[in-house]
Amino acid sequence: MDVKLTHPIYRIVGAAADRLGIRAFAVGGVVRDYFLGRHCTDIDIVCVGNGIELAQAAAASINPNKEVAVFKNFGTASFHYNHNGEKWQIEFVGARKESYHFDSRKPVVTNGTLEDDQNRRDFTINAMAVGINEDNFGTLLDPFGGIRHLDQRLIKTPLEPGITFSDDPLRMMRAIRFASQLDFAIDPSTFRAIQENAHRISIVSAERIHTELNKIILSPKPSVGFRLLLDSGLLEIIFPEMYRLKGVESVGQHAHKDNFFHTIKVLDNVALKSDDLWLRWAAVLHDIGKPLVKRYDEKLGWTFHGHEYRGSKLVKSVFKHLRLPLDAKMKYVEKMVLLHMRPIVLAEDIVTDSAVRRLLFDAGEDIDDLMMLCEADITSSNEKKKQRFLDNFKLVRQKLEDLKEKDRVRLFQPPISGEDIMTTFAVGPCREVGIIKDAIKSAIIDGTLPNEREEAWAMMLREAAQLGMYPVEKDQTGSE
Repeated sequence: MDVKLTHPIYRIVGAAADRLGIRAFAVGGVVRDYFLGRHCTDIDIVCVGNGIELAQAAAASINPNKEVAVFKNFGTASFHYNHNGEKWQIEFVGARKESYHFDSRKPVVTNGTLEDDQNRRDFTINAMAVGINEDNFGTLLDPFGGIRHLDQRLIKTPLEPGITFSDDPLRMMRAIRFASQLDFAIDPSTFRAIQENAHRISIVSAERIHTELNKIILSPKPSVGFRLLLDSGLLEIIFPEMYRLKGVESVGQHAHKDNFFHTIKVLDNVALKSDDLWLRWAAVLHDIGKPLVKRYDEKLGWTFHGHEYRGSKLVKSVFKHLRLPLDAKMKYVEKMVLLHMRPIVLAEDIVTDSAVRRLLFDAGEDIDDLMMLCEADITSSNEKKKQRFLDNFKLVRQKLEDLKEKDRVRLFQPPISGEDIMTTFAVGPCREVGIIKDAIKSAIIDGTLPNEREEAWAMMLREAAQLGMYPVEKDQTGSE
């Protein structure tokens, strides 16, 4: 079978390989995605020889001054190539043979043949190669039936799966990630090997794990990946906080829903509307506090009071455990988890201006994301109940828009900051600063004070005077 390689880089690299007298091939994801019709801007080249030398020769034929990134320890090199307004990453490596120690996923690497290199690939659909030398340009080499498995939508290892996963346990996560991204099935013997080797994931770094987990979360239908993580035994090891959502308890006729399956349904609902990784993480973690607060009440049945508060406190420990960023992204997820019940409460009650203002004030510029999460959280199988909630959310959304227009400014921009108060009265962080800020906030939310700096400044002075605080300069004003 011939492959139509239209990108000019293949001819450029092939000609450089011919001049050096070595064999070169396009391999891995770019070949797989060619047959799947997926756009790919990363091209991996493997050669039977020195990959760094080939990269430098190919780059020099494009531009003698072209920069090549060289990684001698790994025997790899790469450069960028602009084509049709896109930046393509071209990576080179010499064909290699690998062997592993039991306590490490870092292989001992030796030079090898193309066959050795294909043998070490993780899955058959990633083990295909296409020749780029002049005499075999476009020729497909598919020793493990990757084309057939693409047609069957199947993830399968080239060699014995138990050895594949024991050697490099990260491949278990990659199998599930590809199944989730591509909506493929995992070959039964391959999946059994994942289950048997799940414990081996403990030698993989958290950074590698969260990279694969993020890709699962960003899949078109993330629940596919999370179901596989659960069934494989990996979820309990890599993400115990989510694993603890699984299960249903019953007392008499009262049983609560399975919060794991509810969570992945919410995640799928969010995925239909947003590609934002951190909003999807908020969906993953929105009910993470429920196992900690679950109680049975004879009158009310199962309750999870305060799960949003406990859940928001858990976010940081989850991010630490998985080595996710402990920055504004984490703070955003904490806020989404903390506030995710607020619009639901509003939808169940009379929607007052002050309640909506308070929600606007607390959610700030993330209000639209919060509403999206809350609408996704309605997963009831009772269609009438579900529609009633969604209709009420429309009322809440309309009230939000009406208030934004009425108040003319977004309420997430408080007119007086804590820094303003401390500077005006020459004080440091203290209880009084919080009292003044809360008084101004409450007055704006209740509608008794316009969200304008001049009026808020006057109120700050009044509230401070009641606390025995006075400006450092008597004629100071806060007008801008």
